[in-house]
Amino acid sequence: MPVEALSRKEIEDRLEQLPGWSLDGDRLTRSYRLASHFAATALVVHIAQVQEELDHHSDLTLGYHTVALTVTTHSAGGKVTALDFGLAERVEALAPAHGAG
Repeated sequence: MPVEALSRKEIEDRLEQLPGWSLDGDRLTRSYRLASHFAATALVVHIAQVQEELDHHSDLTLGYHTVALTVTTHSAGGKVTALDFGLAERVEALAPAHGAG
């Protein structure tokens, strides 16, 4: 079943519910700052588990004290879909447990 891209208005409305997330071209993006490299690595592993569960994978960048995500739906031509927001919402729910800010 094909996944449909969201309209610009739908994206903007949904972003209002996700502070810290933004639209960069056709991608949702978010960076987190953590207390240590270990905490950042743990967050990446936790995000990877969620991605496997959802079968929806984003680009993750691990820095010394940072984690950055770039989320888009490849099967929708690299556009933003409800799948992307589902992943973003799950990440937002788990990030505080890792001390992400």
